[in-house]
Amino acid sequence: MPSGGPRTTPRAAGEVTVPARTAVRRRAAAVRWYGLVLAALALALVCALSLAVGARSIPLSTVWEVLAQGRGGEEAFVVRRLRVPRTVIGLLAGAALGLAGALMQGLTRNPLADPGLLGVNNGASAAVVVAIAFLGVGSPLGYVWFAFLGAALAYAVVYLLGSSGRSAGPDRMVLAGAAINATLIAFVSAVVLHDIRAFDAFRFWAVGSLAGRDMEVVRQVGPLILAGVVTALCLARPLNALALGEETGRALGAHTERTRLAGAVAVALLCGGATAAAGPIAFIGLAVPHLVRMVTGPDQRWVMAYSLLLAPVLLLGADVVGRFLAAPGELETGIVTAFLGAPLFIALSRRRRIAAL
Repeated sequence: MPSGGPRTTPRAAGEVTVPARTAVRRRAAAVRWYGLVLAALALALVCALSLAVGARSIPLSTVWEVLAQGRGGEEAFVVRRLRVPRTVIGLLAGAALGLAGALMQGLTRNPLADPGLLGVNNGASAAVVVAIAFLGVGSPLGYVWFAFLGAALAYAVVYLLGSSGRSAGPDRMVLAGAAINATLIAFVSAVVLHDIRAFDAFRFWAVGSLAGRDMEVVRQVGPLILAGVVTALCLARPLNALALGEETGRALGAHTERTRLAGAVAVALLCGGATAAAGPIAFIGLAVPHLVRMVTGPDQRWVMAYSLLLAPVLLLGADVVGRFLAAPGELETGIVTAFLGAPLFIALSRRRRIAAL
């Protein structure tokens, strides 16, 4: 006789129950949190190495005595006046470039977008060339505001060109960035080829470096970068909604134009501040968010959090490697990031598909 109990249907092969799916999500979230802690520890380690390694290596115990106990002497001068500003600028510029790359890739839905692609670096370069060749500015500290304004203006033009008209959208922004880039490169080349003094001064800034900056640079660009970081982090949820498509995003409560405009402001602040402080350092804004998505998936909240920590690890790590390899001199940070990062990025891209957004 048939049983009088509740009837159940057989579970299809491979079907996962709701509790099982919940457990999987919790484990994935736990792994991401553990990874974030490891990223923070890696950042602390590379900061310590940045303070200790250089033409004159200083033991970490001595660095601690200088910073925590106010120890004096020649080693204290090296740590406080040279390496602390360098490390702080590396932290700010790295975090800004990584977060700006993640934000650009989310806004354009292009995993290969970066500050160079959308004209930011060349906008800063053009402004610095104008400052050197026509206004007589001759120090890195004097370049700061010119570089920031040039980067911000270039991205504003790209944003306006890419967000207007019937065909407005991510693809049009990328095309606008390519056009603005070509124009700015031609302008910079024309100026420096006809002004040897401008070329000599510009080539040292254009390679990208953390050396030769002091805490005054931090005081000037720090508030701009901090404002950009806060704005970018607030856009993580709207970007997740818009990644499903503009119509779906609007249905979920995301405001497309408001998000794009706020994103443009955040990118201008982040890229402008970072480029003004350290020069046009390439690769970091492109590679770090891409590599992060391979681990975290497309959720912008995790991508931005990881990029905020891991991009300074890459930038400061490249700076330490440059000091170590060329001691007692050093290789500029922009050169090292290209040599270290580009082959790794190419290898990962060949082994796996470009991480989806």
